Amino acid sequence: MTKPILMDFYADWCGPCKQQGPIFEALAEKMKDVADFKKINVDREGDLAMEKGIFVVPTLILEKDGAEIKRWMGVASEKELADAINESF
Repeated sequence: MTKPILMDFYADWCGPCKQQGPIFEALAEKMKDVADFKKINVDREGDLAMEKGIFVVPTLILEKDGAEIKRWMGVASEKELADAINESF
């Protein structure tokens, strides 16, 4: 069974991204056994951000088997993200 992947598209200059960062890191530590977590800097990975249709940072995308399951634009709570990961099984 493949693990879902939670991607955090962020930028160093983005205020809300600085709020999302610790939430994302805490969740990644708690759920590392059930999901993969990737932080993607949109300034360094512009092609990937464009491919994924990122227009707002932070944007978080939950994918499984290459398909997008859910997307959040703006800061998302740890509970909201954890619930979505658990529902993806």
